[in-house]
Amino acid sequence: MATKRKKKTWPPIAAAIFCIGILWFIINSLHSRMEQSGMLTANPGVWVAVNYPVHGIDVSHHQSRIDWQKVSSSKVNESKIKFAFIRATNGIEKEDMYFARNWKKCKEVGIARGAYHYFRANENANQQADFFIHNVQLLPGDLPPVIDVEKTYGVSQQVLLNGVTQWLKRIETHYGVTPIIYSSTGFYAHHLEGYFDKYPFWVAHYNLDTNMPRTQRGWHFWQHSETGSIPGIKGAVDFNVFNGNSQELKMLLVR
Repeated sequence: MATKRKKKTWPPIAAAIFCIGILWFIINSLHSRMEQSGMLTANPGVWVAVNYPVHGIDVSHHQSRIDWQKVSSSKVNESKIKFAFIRATNGIEKEDMYFARNWKKCKEVGIARGAYHYFRANENANQQADFFIHNVQLLPGDLPPVIDVEKTYGVSQQVLLNGVTQWLKRIETHYGVTPIIYSSTGFYAHHLEGYFDKYPFWVAHYNLDTNMPRTQRGWHFWQHSETGSIPGIKGAVDFNVFNGNSQELKMLLVR
């Protein structure tokens, strides 16, 4: 009776080394691919646009209590955080629960701050603008106010356009500065394009295969990731870049 040959097995250490080698090869290949396309990782699994010198974040109550001192010392792609957009209001009566604290602490650590309003197209636009004005006092060195337009809330195209126009005009009249419009590439193209081209544009577009957002119009800020991670903030935070250098960012600030 023939004896069976024992199947060769790798020693545990050799198997572990082999697996680590394969993993390193995969990670290195991905890293090289992203580097060639102008993107790099700031943290494991988080891709960051690298061909822009000015980086920032945007926050709301979703980030809970933020340690702004740690944020101010953090770096994204070897660059310190230069600006932060902070949600102030939502609709006609909801103030972000962390806005007052974030607004104060962000200023204290020297990061250029901007307040944004989440627009609800099915609510009165002038009341929304007045609510924002009631809660947000702008000072020299702050970014212009932002209207965040992401949904139609079931209203017609004309009602949406009228509402956004009313909010922008009311805010511009009160603060004496041109507000910024935030929207995704798709929503802007379908609902807002051609109507608000004079306003600075903050575009949301998450794409790992390009180093610029896919939009037909000029833009000032690009929200390129919603899974960023930096010291001082628990959990994910949105990463942004400014389409220019530090001096050009200063020219946009309230005087």
